[in-house]
Amino acid sequence: MTFVLNAFILRFLSKEIVGIVNVRLTLLYSTTVFLAREAFRKACLSGGAQRDWSQTLNLLWLTVPLGVFWSLFLGWVWLKLLEVPDPDVVPHYGTGVVLFGLSAVVELLGEPFWVLAQAHMFIRLKVIAESLSVILRSVLIALLVLWLPHLGLYIFSLAQLFYTAVLVLCYVFYFTKLLSSPESIRQQTLPVSRITDLLPSVTGSRAFVNWKEAKLTWSFFKQSFLKQILTEGERYVMTFFNILNFGDQGVYDIVNNLGSLVARLIFQPVEESFYLFFAKVLEREKDATLQKQEDIAVAAAVLESLLKLALLAGLTITVFGFAYSHLALDIYGGTMLSSGSGPVLLRSYCLYVLLLAINGVTECFTFAAMSKEEVDRYNFMMLALSSSFLVLSYLLTRWCGSVGFILANCFNMGIRITQSLCFIHHYYLGSPHKPLAGLHLTPTLFGVFALAGGITGISEVFLCCDRGWPARLAHIAVGVFCLGVTLGTAFLTETKLIHFLRTQLGVSRLTGKMT
Repeated sequence: MTFVLNAFILRFLSKEIVGIVNVRLTLLYSTTVFLAREAFRKACLSGGAQRDWSQTLNLLWLTVPLGVFWSLFLGWVWLKLLEVPDPDVVPHYGTGVVLFGLSAVVELLGEPFWVLAQAHMFIRLKVIAESLSVILRSVLIALLVLWLPHLGLYIFSLAQLFYTAVLVLCYVFYFTKLLSSPESIRQQTLPVSRITDLLPSVTGSRAFVNWKEAKLTWSFFKQSFLKQILTEGERYVMTFFNILNFGDQGVYDIVNNLGSLVARLIFQPVEESFYLFFAKVLEREKDATLQKQEDIAVAAAVLESLLKLALLAGLTITVFGFAYSHLALDIYGGTMLSSGSGPVLLRSYCLYVLLLAINGVTECFTFAAMSKEEVDRYNFMMLALSSSFLVLSYLLTRWCGSVGFILANCFNMGIRITQSLCFIHHYYLGSPHKPLAGLHLTPTLFGVFALAGGITGISEVFLCCDRGWPARLAHIAVGVFCLGVTLGTAFLTETKLIHFLRTQLGVSRLTGKMT
């Protein structure tokens, strides 16, 4: 639903407004919230069952004044030190900064409720609260954009404030109803008996906060600060170094979100599931020759099939993405996305998706098989690599525009894949198993991919995208035919992979019937 609403909203906005909202103001909000609460969450969720929850709740309420401080400080930076957009192009920027900062503080008001819910595994509450808030925000933006488009940044600022208010109210309403219900059994599992117990409390018999948790919070804060810089590195580079104009920032952010959908919806669940599989089958601290050979053989066979699946899925997205990026962006966001740098960005991202697919598989095996010392060395290497990524992003973006961010990501991912492949190679060096064979394609299938890429590329030149819908539909038909031939060839040539997929589907169906 939100995907469709966002596609609708984009047709009524300028690239500059999208860039300001999705990059500049969202970065202000996410930075404020992250710096104010991330360390507190880690420290308070890592505590044992035997704790004084009143002290923990008191500590969590400190996120609110801390959020006010970061909101005021970062708001001043956003207004006084950063480039301010032209008010004729993007009006009400100052109001947007104030309201996005205020929305961060409002969200922090729900932090004690959120931690208590997580500590007691109220997963459904989290899913419902976040889903409802996101959907209502999208609906509100769509209505305001349709009825009052002249409000500009007011629309997104009010919608963001509405989103955080709904999110907090969901948690408050849930705990109020739960604690006021006559069923005392559920209440006895919670460390509080009434809603006022969740508010800050001061007693003379004990300290206001648990100082052990407070010190742990400070330790986590020092780690989180660097993590936030690396996580939002691209947005910080765009915001503080002015290497892209606001319009290009908006297009890049939309394309980045669209391209990452495949990784989040397909590759990430596969990576998480098979990490658990490898972690159960393999024993850390032992070479492959010292473990049960049946387990090593099974792990090698599964890894080979996963690598083959990731390679084929990534190649399919890359090959067909090159010819259909322009059409996809035009359908999703209109000329705002399909003109300018949008298609080039999405084509580049298709190549990045191929690397993401392979890296997800190699790293899920690597992290499951590595010893603790190897994991520590790998994390140190990743930290250095992530830091260099920021510098490379800046240099490449100044050289070739917004595509430079994707190229820097590709370089970063290539290094990570190389590290993982070296580990896998050495891990199986003394055994007869060769799981890296999953990265080899048969000449027939490679030729079909190349032919499909050529045919769809020619089809795009002659049929897409300014020749009307009949030509577009013909272009889509060419793509469907080429995709069918490619998948059919893969089905006939990759028999080992097909057997693996059938086995996995059979296990999934059996598990579903048993549950």
